[in-house]
Amino acid sequence: MMPAWYLRMNPRERRLAWIVAGALFLLLNLLIWSKLFDTLKNAREELAFRKAAREEQSIYIKEKDLWAARDQWLKQNQPTLKSAVEASTLLDQVKEIAGKHNVLLERPAIGAGDATADHQSVFASFETKSPWPPLVHFLYDVQKPESFVVFESVQLQIDNADPTMMRGRFKIARWFAPAAQ
Repeated sequence: MMPAWYLRMNPRERRLAWIVAGALFLLLNLLIWSKLFDTLKNAREELAFRKAAREEQSIYIKEKDLWAARDQWLKQNQPTLKSAVEASTLLDQVKEIAGKHNVLLERPAIGAGDATADHQSVFASFETKSPWPPLVHFLYDVQKPESFVVFESVQLQIDNADPTMMRGRFKIARWFAPAAQ
């Protein structure tokens, strides 16, 4: 009943054949189980992602009236971009607020920003030097919901020459209603 090739082997060869066959069996099982566990792990991650998305969507559905009211407020109050001069107006407003709070503005620059499906923008970039409390009041006054100003980039650090002063580098943008389709 044993194959002829097996019967021709001496006991050492038979033992070696069993060891090689066992090693191949273990490697094949390891490969199969590894693939199964990877698939299981990916399925669990996908399930967790979908559960999180589902929870997020259910929250949006529960807060539908709030988001509709915000969208309505946005459509009523968001200004429209008339020209690129709006960037200069933004910088003038920032200078006025900085003067009110004794914040020194350095290296002002303006430009036209992105135009996306949700908004158009103009930006102003500048550096500041001031003590911490006036800077906080300045930042508060610059970014109010009615002004549609966002900080795109903010870098703050303590001035090396005077530890009581803060140095900041800002890029702010004013968002306008999207262009009419």
